Amino acid sequence: MKSALSVLLALTVSTPALAAGQLPQTVAPVLYDITIRPDAKALTFSGEETVDVDVRQATTTIVLNAAELAVTRATFDGKPVPFTMDKAAQTLTLTLPQAASVGRHKVGFAWTGTINRSANGLFAIDYSNADGSQSRMLATQFEAPDARRFAPMWDEPAFKAKFRLSATAPKGQMAISNMPVASVAEQADGTQLYRFGETPVMSSYLLYFGSGDLDRKTVNASGVEIGVVSRKGVVDQGDYALGSASKLLSYYNDYFGTPYPLPKMDMIAGPGSSQFFGAMENWGAIFYFENELLFDPKVMTESNRQRIHTVVAHEMAHQWFGDLVTMRWWDDLWLNEGFASWMEGKATNDLNPSWNAAAASIAGERESAMGIDATSATHPIIRKIETVDQIGEAFDSITYLKGRAVIGMLESTLGSDIFRKGIRSYMAKYKYQNTVTEQLWEELSKASGTNIATIAHDFTLQGGVPLVTLSGARCEGGQTVAMLSQGRFGLDEASKTPQTWHVPIRVATIGGGETSTVVTGAAPAPVKVGGCGTLVLNRGKGSYTRVMYDDAGHAAIVRDYTRLSLKDRLGTLGDDYALAAGGYQDLGRWFDLMAQVKPDADPLEWGTVAAELGRLDGLYEGTPLEKPLRARVASILSPVLARVGFEAKPGESAPVSNLREALIGRLGTSGDAMVAARARGYVAALAKDPAAIPAAIRQPILSTYATRATPAEWDKLLDLAKAERNPVVKNRYVSLLGYAEDESAARRALGLLKTDTFTPPQRAALLRSIAGAHPDLAFDWAVANKALVDSFLEESNRATFIVGLGAGSNDPAMPGKIQAFADANLPEGSRGGAKRSISQIAVRKAVADRLKPAVQTWLAR
Repeated sequence: MKSALSVLLALTVSTPALAAGQLPQTVAPVLYDITIRPDAKALTFSGEETVDVDVRQATTTIVLNAAELAVTRATFDGKPVPFTMDKAAQTLTLTLPQAASVGRHKVGFAWTGTINRSANGLFAIDYSNADGSQSRMLATQFEAPDARRFAPMWDEPAFKAKFRLSATAPKGQMAISNMPVASVAEQADGTQLYRFGETPVMSSYLLYFGSGDLDRKTVNASGVEIGVVSRKGVVDQGDYALGSASKLLSYYNDYFGTPYPLPKMDMIAGPGSSQFFGAMENWGAIFYFENELLFDPKVMTESNRQRIHTVVAHEMAHQWFGDLVTMRWWDDLWLNEGFASWMEGKATNDLNPSWNAAAASIAGERESAMGIDATSATHPIIRKIETVDQIGEAFDSITYLKGRAVIGMLESTLGSDIFRKGIRSYMAKYKYQNTVTEQLWEELSKASGTNIATIAHDFTLQGGVPLVTLSGARCEGGQTVAMLSQGRFGLDEASKTPQTWHVPIRVATIGGGETSTVVTGAAPAPVKVGGCGTLVLNRGKGSYTRVMYDDAGHAAIVRDYTRLSLKDRLGTLGDDYALAAGGYQDLGRWFDLMAQVKPDADPLEWGTVAAELGRLDGLYEGTPLEKPLRARVASILSPVLARVGFEAKPGESAPVSNLREALIGRLGTSGDAMVAARARGYVAALAKDPAAIPAAIRQPILSTYATRATPAEWDKLLDLAKAERNPVVKNRYVSLLGYAEDESAARRALGLLKTDTFTPPQRAALLRSIAGAHPDLAFDWAVANKALVDSFLEESNRATFIVGLGAGSNDPAMPGKIQAFADANLPEGSRGGAKRSISQIAVRKAVADRLKPAVQTWLAR
């Protein structure tokens, strides 16, 4: 007989009410047959489609989505019908002469549209070839609500349908879509008409079309043709991604228990950039910006190479979580992004154990998630989405990184085998369908025999970070007995309101036993662990929680720091710094712990220390503490860099190479004279040797040079940006033009935004980088030039971009300016980005004030 705790409670999944702006359910698409004729030179296109629809309820109106399309014809069962467009609602409504009967019918449309310069809908990527000639690649980006800019569609994830796509391309160019090419026919005007195979049922945002002067290279893995598609001449740089994808396909086929269902999987490299995304999981035709897919050993670092593997792992995981099984509505976006983020980490760690990816994520992704989740700007993982702008806002670190951490916690709680059993069941049961989160909890609960929703609801339906506190540990009869209590961790007062979770946590003694428990309330409750010794809370850091020790417990952790596992060392460094930032304990605890990081410590530990010292440094820029604090940081990190060296050594591990990048970047951008001098020497040598900067340190060296650049050196950087023909390197140079701390250089960079020197996406990237060093200047300029800024932004990013520029400001007037801009320019439901920026400013000031006495004491030692 099962215990009461392990009885599976029935979970009822109901169909949610329609959110504001959702389409009526009376008519649904079954099969789209779309033909597109792009004119890349004129940046326009025309299209025609016939859609087989299922009329579920007799109706005289049919409503679907269309945006920025000039619809010229609409038909129902072959006969013209009147229609109206609602620009604000992005809908197209057909009015029928009489009610359509229940059953299958056909609707048809003809239209013209615009090819955008930024990445939404059908868009163009302009770039230079190696010989200096200009080329234009076409691609599509439809997530979240931009398929409607390509063709009239039921552009919501729950309206899954099949797609047949045909498109013209100039003779000699290649066209790509989700399915393999079925036929290519020469047209009377000299173009080629590509017809692609019919897709499985899928959501509209996963449709893809691209064309251009392209190369394609393929391998076969697990019966699937995997391809890399790129601009001419660089397709071999996709070899690393092809090799990674081949291994990942086998890994995912096994993990999910459902083989990849399409005959091919292309990975398309676009030589551009976006303010919103780096890659997109179109089913069978995954789009990446080139720096996220192609590895050029001449200019890319080890961290770039690891990034490529991680991004490929993420997008391939979407082929199951998101594409095969899709969230019903954007409220459950985390079912796509949280799971793909978790899966990228799991697969990367399993396939590349020497990278220590699982440990690195504790110091990276976990800290990033908790950083925003511990402020008033947080929100539940599952959130109510009612507007297009709110869809864009949902693609944030709560959805991705907290979602990832919570999934990892559930796997740790249930055990990896049981968790995978539940995931396999979920995939098998709901493939080609749409789901809500409760259906996942149901399958995991069935697999485990436990109602996992009890824990899961606490972490997905409310925002915030738990804080588990240890008090009064003592040894009794060979066991350690301690009291655990629970509260809420916050960086501002709004995040410290009372709140509880069911927190699963592992507690262990060093060299002794381990136990798992669930902390359920605020009142202290006992926990017993085998062995008497130093007690470690949240061992392995598998649970999404901060932990805090009493004085005796923390002193023991400091004493036995080197005996902790790597994950526990990294997690404890993160917890101690954050607890001080939140006012729960003195920063002296973190200084004591940091002092235990020995010269020969793991590279990930020194990377964590460098990052945390960097955050501390950033709090006091422009204050009397800046100079002495930077000197102390240099005294700690410079010897580490001296041991690692500027030059990569044969056979060194990936974490060592990453540490070198981190140290050069940290020391260089904070003004270390030796690193700055080395950077100037390397960049000066570029005039005679384009490969003068070793690839292993190219990124941090250029960042150092750009940050410390004098006006004359900024001119040199501008010349490099203008002359560069490699589009990935050029994009990097353009962003670097905004790094300069010199205000006159920043103003000159702003002047470039009013010219056509750079493409619209490059101008957006430049403005964002200017805001990194000069947030007040960038924000004020953007407000004064709002129409221009909007012209080079993607539609989905406009509600958050300008308000985000001021987030780094220390000016007391900035929160009011951001709020005033939001009130004047954004609907109330689209002000989440403004709220987040205002919260970041307030938290940064509060933390700086809170930590200042401890920092002064430390500097006086």
